[in-house]
Amino acid sequence: MRAVVLVGGFGTRLRPLTLDTPKQMLPVVDVTMFERVIARLGACGVDEAVVSLGFRPDRFVEAFPDGTCAGVALHYAIESEPLDTAGAIRFAATHAGVDDTFIVVNGDVLTDLDYAWLVDEHRRLGAEATLHLIAVDDPSRFGVVATDDAGRVLEFVEKPAPGTEPTNLINAGTYVMEPSVIDRIADGRKVSVERETFPALAAAGTLFAVSTDDYWIDAGTPAAYLQANLDLIDGSRAEERAVDPAAQIDETATITRSVIGEGAVVGPDAVVADSMVMAGAHLGAGVVVSGSIIGRSAQVGDRSAVTAGSVVGHDVVLAADTELTGATSPDPSTWQ
Repeated sequence: MRAVVLVGGFGTRLRPLTLDTPKQMLPVVDVTMFERVIARLGACGVDEAVVSLGFRPDRFVEAFPDGTCAGVALHYAIESEPLDTAGAIRFAATHAGVDDTFIVVNGDVLTDLDYAWLVDEHRRLGAEATLHLIAVDDPSRFGVVATDDAGRVLEFVEKPAPGTEPTNLINAGTYVMEPSVIDRIADGRKVSVERETFPALAAAGTLFAVSTDDYWIDAGTPAAYLQANLDLIDGSRAEERAVDPAAQIDETATITRSVIGEGAVVGPDAVVADSMVMAGAHLGAGVVVSGSIIGRSAQVGDRSAVTAGSVVGHDVVLAADTELTGATSPDPSTWQ
């Protein structure tokens, strides 16, 4: 079984962490998001991942020089220009010579979905393509997918007004497709799978959907990315090690429900709560970090406060007594 893994985006919602790093190469606790996605695919029987690359493909190639990740063979398909979701699927599948049923996943979606089960459902339904759906509390933030009793997709409703949504089931970003779908995607231009390909398949009556209540999170925003990390240390999803053994934590510091990366330093009387401090970061004396993310090798000066969803980028140095509340450093006006 093959899977096309979409990782070509610029990760703009996660800047400044992604100014020079693909979001899928950011750590989730102490393992990259990419490796977690590939490992899950491998556990469900995928033996080759066709990786659709765009932004900084070198980061992936350098990280997995032997062409494997978590025991899964990697085939790199590097776009010369952005082709949008369907265009990327077509390019990657064609590049790898995919000629049988295949899975498509978004590289920033973390889930406990059983992909083998999804493939079985796809074949049982006799579908040309099958979507995985997940229920959410507030569907007005997403595009919802309405189906008939047989699971055939009837319509897509993009961000319906509260109270008007036909369902609370949304497109969860995982698909099973037949090779015939590739032929439906125009070559040489940007094509959106959500706005062009899926509506065409629905009109043909060959698009189906199934829902599950598995763990699922789109980790593409700072808040969701932080949540994905915390879910792995507080028992929400698993109970992984929160503080790396190579981190240096002063005995007077207080760490609560937070991820502290390898080689990070947390100084005297510092307080870290509901946050992520990446590898090599340094928090000075009396620093307070709450509900925020400190990037790799960043330095936060004494008595500073980083709170309310703030993000400090990799290698950034904050002077002593800095207050960052719901903000980023560096400032967005400096991003290139």
